[in-house]
Amino acid sequence: MTQIPLNGWKDFGLFTLPEYQDGRGALGVAETDNLHFPFPVRRVFWIRNVPAGQTRGSHAHRTCAEVLIALSGSLKAHVANATSARDFSLNSPTQGLFIPAMTWCSFSDFTPDCICLCLASHPYEREGYINSLADFYKETKP
Repeated sequence: MTQIPLNGWKDFGLFTLPEYQDGRGALGVAETDNLHFPFPVRRVFWIRNVPAGQTRGSHAHRTCAEVLIALSGSLKAHVANATSARDFSLNSPTQGLFIPAMTWCSFSDFTPDCICLCLASHPYEREGYINSLADFYKETKP
């Protein structure tokens, strides 16, 4: 089974979700009560049918952590915290991108068949969003 990655779930990054295959197909798992998932899930949503050239996200959450999974197709993710930034390509339903709270994220280059699942640690709260990159860097200044 996957070990706790990403500095004990403190840093953003990719991790592997278990998948079991047999003659009937593949079954992917994201169980929140063991070591291969970072938090209990309180909200689930998905993104699909994103028009070419459009960007999603472009915000940070003050308290909510998220895991993004490309169930179908692919997308690019840009994530940043106070000290580093990185781009990821999501193109496998066995890869989760962990985005902790206070991490800026934006998503682009969605393929037409992309279905991106998001598992969140908190329900939707409008007040919890930081929608300006300048404000994000003010709030995360070391």
